[in-house]
Amino acid sequence: MIKLHEKATRGRTTTGWLNSFHTFSFGSFNDPTRMGFGNLRVLNEDTIAPGSGFAPHDHSDMDILTFVLSGALEHKDDQGNHSRIGKGEIQLMSAGDGVRHSEFNASRAHPARFLQIWLIPDVPGGQPTYAQASVPEAGQAVLAAPKGGLVPLRSRSSITRLLFEDGDTYALPENPEALRFLHLVDGMARADGENLSAGDGLQIPPSDAIGLSWISQGEALLFEMPLTRKDTQK
Repeated sequence: MIKLHEKATRGRTTTGWLNSFHTFSFGSFNDPTRMGFGNLRVLNEDTIAPGSGFAPHDHSDMDILTFVLSGALEHKDDQGNHSRIGKGEIQLMSAGDGVRHSEFNASRAHPARFLQIWLIPDVPGGQPTYAQASVPEAGQAVLAAPKGGLVPLRSRSSITRLLFEDGDTYALPENPEALRFLHLVDGMARADGENLSAGDGLQIPPSDAIGLSWISQGEALLFEMPLTRKDTQK
């Protein structure tokens, strides 16, 4: 059954410098029915105040992607990477055996807003790697995949950025080989009689198909992930 993740039901973390919404359990938001979907473990929408950010901390065994929607971030890690990630850019840090990094708003005047995505690799461990790319302004773009994406994943998963105009329709057929998750980044659409807007998500199992009708200009991310034996037993 298709599951709607309404933005109003997302978890939320607010501090003096961070405003974060969590589609799946994260930090103090712990919902046992929302522990991820397939390889997709974390999907956060974060806004960081000017001059603030995440102090150095550790990660391992996770592909961590950052897609900047507005503003810019400054990244530093113990692998020698030091970069600025601006609006319309995607960054991938494959943590492997372990990496320590920090992520700060690169501006002291403007907030930075971005999506933080964690995907579980098919095989744990390995040497940490780093990649960064600019996302094309127009058309469909495969942001991340094992091969052929803007940045390389360590799982048989893919993330595709989709752009729509008012009146466009989009059909996602059944796929017995994959789990799909569609996250609305911007705009408004209708699916199965439900109104959807930015922040909403659709969890789509292999046995289901769905069609969207866009009622504004919009943007979405489509996650496609391998079906595991555990998934087939649900």
